[in-house]
Amino acid sequence: MLHLSPQEITAIGLSLKVACVATLASLPLAVFVAYALARWRFPGHGALNAAVHLPLVAPPVVTGFALLLLFGRHGPIGAFLAENLGLVFAFRWTGAALAAAIMSFPLMIRPIRLSFESVDPRLALAARSLGANPLWTFVLVTLPLSAQGLIVGTILGFAKALGEFGATITFVSNIPGETQTVPSAIYSLIQTPDGDAAALRLTLIAAVIAVAALAVSEVLQRRALNGGASG
Repeated sequence: MLHLSPQEITAIGLSLKVACVATLASLPLAVFVAYALARWRFPGHGALNAAVHLPLVAPPVVTGFALLLLFGRHGPIGAFLAENLGLVFAFRWTGAALAAAIMSFPLMIRPIRLSFESVDPRLALAARSLGANPLWTFVLVTLPLSAQGLIVGTILGFAKALGEFGATITFVSNIPGETQTVPSAIYSLIQTPDGDAAALRLTLIAAVIAVAALAVSEVLQRRALNGGASG
């Protein structure tokens, strides 16, 4: 029951790789977009907010198909990236990371935005009055006070990226060793005679990783709160 096949180990490693890359690559943009939605008012604010949350309400296969049209080898973006940068997304693990990043992006945005909105704007104004420029005010005042939301958003994004299936399998298929993550491996195993035991193993491992991520999130949140209280 505890013995993992090489294919299962590969799927677990690829899932962790995809989730980490997706989370780290999308976090800076998530922070920027969340801050823009929380603090700035501009034409298209509502449209941006709707676009950010669209992957939450659209069927995952729709997002995956849109990615295939845009980032496929013959898509407008995919063809340009492949010809000029040698970067290929379709049917590669990089495409799985892209799909996971897009599907997890709304879950990252929400807690980060709420955390920014909870910071008293007068604190930033006080820092500006003491000579800090906008960038340093953001880095030294706003970000530390928003640490809890950043932690929650990062963990939620990682967990969602780890479990992403619909958009990923539509965009990059289910290729063992290249794009087969834990969810797609479980899908393949339940279609295979005598694959239930292996599917159960991967399910338990995915659950353990998710619970571990949540536990880490709780610890980091408590440290952030204690640090803020002691400060």
